[in-house]
Amino acid sequence: MDDPDPLAPLFTPTAKRPLLGMTVLVVEDSRFASEALRLMCLRSGARIRRADCLRSARRHLQVYRPSVVIIDLGLPDGSGLELIDELNRATPRVGAIIAISGADHVRATAHAAGADSFLAKPIESIGIFQNAILSSLPQEQVNTGPCAINNDTVNPDPLAYREDMSHIASLLDEHHVGAKLDYVTQFLGSVARTAEDNALEHAAAELSEARANGGISQAKLARLAGLVHERLNEKMAI
Repeated sequence: MDDPDPLAPLFTPTAKRPLLGMTVLVVEDSRFASEALRLMCLRSGARIRRADCLRSARRHLQVYRPSVVIIDLGLPDGSGLELIDELNRATPRVGAIIAISGADHVRATAHAAGADSFLAKPIESIGIFQNAILSSLPQEQVNTGPCAINNDTVNPDPLAYREDMSHIASLLDEHHVGAKLDYVTQFLGSVARTAEDNALEHAAAELSEARANGGISQAKLARLAGLVHERLNEKMAI
């Protein structure tokens, strides 16, 4: 008798919970974005583990092998593209590698690194999330039965958004913030897009553009810091 597939779901997926029995490792530094993905996994039947940086993700992967790895491309200790390339080259390979980013123009780069699928933030519905995973997995790991179309969205806890703002506020208060500005603007732009916080997203984009043009606009930096602190002072962040 053949040995059972170690990646086969422990429970039979259903039409409403097509990811039942799967384990998803989410590599995402934003608490708000992670909470959204956690809720999508929960509604889909998948178990979730989270890593907030490349180092933590690699530590997780030394201990266990998930069915799916979802990787944000902008992480505090490097690019998610590094981990995508590593996982794509590894033997045996994980079932599916999904890249996520608030910047849609990196889609081709993610695929070139070895991602099976790309999800642009914000993820529009649970159904889109499920389809990205199911269409990326090897056929033998996917339930061939019917799958219900789920156009529902999720509403992450606003407190998770405030946690993200607190994290960035601490970076902005540091004396050597200049060296971290690229990460700060990328992080804020991404989480603001996920939260549909248009004012913060626009301010982050303006500062990022100023950085790309060779300088730091103190006025734009002050405006961005002010918006972050406003959100920390609000009882409900969004």
